[in-house]
Amino acid sequence: MTATIMQTDCPGLKLVNRGKVRDIYDVGEHLLIVTSDRISAFDVIMNEGIPGKGQVLTEISVFWFSMMQDIIPNHIVSTNVEEFPSAALAYRDQLEGRSMLVKKARPLPVECIVRGYISGSGWKEYQAKGSICGIPLPSGLKESDRLPEVIFTPSTKAELGEHDENIPFSKVEELCGAALAAQVRDTTIAIYERARSYAATKGIIIADTKFEFGLYNDQLLWIDEALTPDSSRFWPADQYQPGGPQPSFDKQFLRDYLETLDWGKKAPAPDLPAEIVRKTGEKYREALVRLTGK
Repeated sequence: MTATIMQTDCPGLKLVNRGKVRDIYDVGEHLLIVTSDRISAFDVIMNEGIPGKGQVLTEISVFWFSMMQDIIPNHIVSTNVEEFPSAALAYRDQLEGRSMLVKKARPLPVECIVRGYISGSGWKEYQAKGSICGIPLPSGLKESDRLPEVIFTPSTKAELGEHDENIPFSKVEELCGAALAAQVRDTTIAIYERARSYAATKGIIIADTKFEFGLYNDQLLWIDEALTPDSSRFWPADQYQPGGPQPSFDKQFLRDYLETLDWGKKAPAPDLPAEIVRKTGEKYREALVRLTGK
């Protein structure tokens, strides 16, 4: 793995956004998305990066985007730096293995979250209300239980530093129109169900995940990232035991550590011990190896 890249520095390219993890450049006809080694938890970016994380996320995303092309096209034009615009080639050392040249889709204003198991904020809401995003669920479910059926639980897209908020499907219809809302819901569930079945053959339970979609020439595209340890809960199937939190191959490990601290989940972030950084990186890499064999 290369040195940790907390943020890219490409002065010859037009930076249009620096998110929690990704730096996005406008390179003319396309966008260049570079996945850094930053990691966020509770919507706060940590001070330390996870070495090689950007490459792991990019490789996993490309793997899933490719697998799902018959369900929905995606925004990737190329992941080969040699095929990027000439202005980007001077920054090859920062881009190699962690960047995607993509179509300029117009992102939809919602996060498309799908859950097959009850965990995280969904579990908290269920305990309080017996439902998630207004969807009533059977009583008596335990934390980490498999849900009777897959549910679509969208959220708003918060600004950097703000928290996403769960919204009912009717709000997605209001924001996107009824036909497009139904299309993203059905597509989200179709991708998840195929991914969950595939991951099960690799000893991984995908408990939930979130997707982003955008419109490009009026066509719906899958954009951003795809079923990564940043956007999903991956649990080792051989250790699965409902009734509490599960071991994971994702940043839940980091969240669990942060929950032990006296920290208000607002910036500034606490410093992370080297051991937590190392173990988080190992979990990300294990997810890559299990899923892709690489």
